[in-house]
Amino acid sequence: MEKYICIHGHFYQPPRENPWLEAIELQDSAYPYHDWNERITAESYAPNAVSRILDGENRIVKIVNNYARISFNVGPTLLCWLERNAPDVYAAILEADRESRTNFSGHGSALAQAYNHMILPLANRRDKYTQILWGLQDFERRFGRKPEGMWLPETGVDLETLEILAEVGIRFTILSPYQASRARRTGSRAWRDVSGGRIDPTMAYEQRLRSGRRIALFFYDGPISRAVAFEGLLLRGENLAGRLLGAFRDERGWDQLVHIATDGETYGHHHRYGEMALSYALDTIESQKLAKLTNYGEYLERHPPTHQVEISENTSWSCAHGVERWKSNCGCNSGGRPDWSQEWRAPLRQALDWLRETLAPQFEKKAGEYLKDPWAARDDYISVILDRSPDDVERFLQRHAARPLSEEQRVAVLKLLELQRHAMLMYTSCGWFFDELSGIETVQVVHYAARAVQLGQEVFGDGIEPQFVERLAAAKSNIAEHGDGRNIYEKFVTPAMVDWEKVGAHYGVSSLFEDYTEQTGLYCYLAEREDYRSFEAGKARLAVGRVKLTSEITRESCVLSFGVLHFGDHNLNGGVRKFLGEDAYRDLIEQTREPFMRADFPEVLRLIDRQFGESNYSIRSLFRDEQRKVLARILEATLAEAEASYRQLYENHAPMMRFLTDLRIPLPRAFHAAAEFVVNGQLRRALEHNEIDSDRIASLLDRTRVEGVTLDTATLEYAFRHNFERIAEQFLAHPTEPAVFQRLQRAADLLQRLPFAVNLWKIQNLFYWMLETILPKEREKAAQGDETARAWVDRVAGIGRKLGVRMS
Repeated sequence: MEKYICIHGHFYQPPRENPWLEAIELQDSAYPYHDWNERITAESYAPNAVSRILDGENRIVKIVNNYARISFNVGPTLLCWLERNAPDVYAAILEADRESRTNFSGHGSALAQAYNHMILPLANRRDKYTQILWGLQDFERRFGRKPEGMWLPETGVDLETLEILAEVGIRFTILSPYQASRARRTGSRAWRDVSGGRIDPTMAYEQRLRSGRRIALFFYDGPISRAVAFEGLLLRGENLAGRLLGAFRDERGWDQLVHIATDGETYGHHHRYGEMALSYALDTIESQKLAKLTNYGEYLERHPPTHQVEISENTSWSCAHGVERWKSNCGCNSGGRPDWSQEWRAPLRQALDWLRETLAPQFEKKAGEYLKDPWAARDDYISVILDRSPDDVERFLQRHAARPLSEEQRVAVLKLLELQRHAMLMYTSCGWFFDELSGIETVQVVHYAARAVQLGQEVFGDGIEPQFVERLAAAKSNIAEHGDGRNIYEKFVTPAMVDWEKVGAHYGVSSLFEDYTEQTGLYCYLAEREDYRSFEAGKARLAVGRVKLTSEITRESCVLSFGVLHFGDHNLNGGVRKFLGEDAYRDLIEQTREPFMRADFPEVLRLIDRQFGESNYSIRSLFRDEQRKVLARILEATLAEAEASYRQLYENHAPMMRFLTDLRIPLPRAFHAAAEFVVNGQLRRALEHNEIDSDRIASLLDRTRVEGVTLDTATLEYAFRHNFERIAEQFLAHPTEPAVFQRLQRAADLLQRLPFAVNLWKIQNLFYWMLETILPKEREKAAQGDETARAWVDRVAGIGRKLGVRMS
């Protein structure tokens, strides 16, 4: 009897992009990272691509790509983000699928996923079909093959969903054992009740569908999956391996498959170092031949279903009440605030359902004026989402346009299809999963709904926003200050909406701080500078210009003129309007330039107000990331002045500080603050320097001990880590160059002298890659008598010891 083990990871993040900018803006709750995607990538997605296996002395023995030895799916919207923002992790995931085909008899381990994690049993058939088709086509574009299996969001399932999966060629999906209703051996008439999680999970089952099609179903091992996710099984890799192997039973008369399924983020994000426990368990099982690692496609080919199953419809893996978690106050929540109610879930879904049903017939009618089949065009629109180049848009329109279209009609078509995209994004499951209406995930889905509303009003010309917001008002927040859905919409959604003036204001204001070229990308807009005038008077600056903005999503364009007055600090005032012609533009320049050059700034402000009316903007008008960037630049001069003052205070009174410290007399607060500011700043700059001066750093560290200075360890670690990473990259590019090697040596030597731990993750990855690619060649030279190579190998071994990497 063969023993098979398969571990499935469901790697997913909800789409977090601002729907007007198509980018994730700064999320302070993810600090110190820019946003939650970046944070979870650092904690889970990246570590799983380069996971460590350690020896008994905690030295790295091997670095492995976990994705290549497990079954996995990565949400399409997350893959899109990874491709743009973490290309090394994205490439590792694609490579893992290619490697898995070698490992598992030609069967890739990657599964597709329904596009944006909509709960499919709650969707209408049209949305189900598009979600599945988009997920399938996104997968084919990225992985270069057709998927064998597809992950259903929250494993939410009904028979209609399975019918569509089978229709588009999906062979299998994975469900919770609690989603099976009854089962029987194929050919038998007697069904056995397996509800309540009693189905045997160690084989594949077949669900026969009303259409005559069939689909294979795998029901994961519930107790082990729960132990991995919630019961600390990942504390030790040995424990995970033992629990998996302990699930086999001799009395079963078939080749058993022990398989589990959890959120992929379990390995590293939810459980720190969980990816290492996974690596160790898989390595132990494989190296000791305790069982055969497999994936679902390989197992299914070798062991076709011998039993039939019938599912429990409208069920999922994360709601004990079926799929109620995404439409009612069923009692399922995160558990953090048991006093809170989720009554808001029902009116939120009702509001979105109303919006979908209101927009759908209008879409069908309007799009029918331009397209052969509006819904077929929507199904194929994923090709444009994956490649928004003008050539690809043109090919799409050639396939679907009912006749040649004008530029204005092409824009209308793209707006209509974007409306439909956002009308699906607004159903992303995380909008209902958590506890509070004003939570970041729920507000996000309302953002998508608001974008659909905005596009609908632009194309159809009717004002449906008030009706939609009125329905949101029925959803009540648990937080008194937020009130209800209407207030949350006005507080968090309306300010985030973007129109031409806001994009133009961002360009005009930021142009004072950025060196823009003739063509500049601003999020999902292309800015083409048609004219730009800049004037200076002391610290003050005046910018007047004209810019053509084009949406890279809808291809719509608008020409705007702007004027911005900056007083040299955070005070800034500007205006934006649609371009009114050359005469009006020349008047704007002349009327503002003359008073500015004589430093009559109040007059310039009055003229800006007169020219632009209520269209008044400031630094507050910048999109969030640029706002932080500009303020940081403005603060540079202020901080430099503060540092100079602190330095003077510190240098004038350093002997007194040391004398007081020696007597164990607490330093006056002003002295202590000056010492901390100055010494930490000096240390940071020394740790950032490409040529590390170990003696200088040691002297500064001694000073901190003598003077009782508290180290800013977070900043210092960050500075040294990033410098060390740059030095390691230089070493990889020029491994035998003496000066570069010396830099690496000094950085490694410094590790033992620093009074704080350094995150060596990326440095170890680079060093391990060197061991795999460069070291063998140098060892071969050393074996042939090359003394320089032998000395190089010996020094590399010393660096490896300091980095915690074992060299074989």
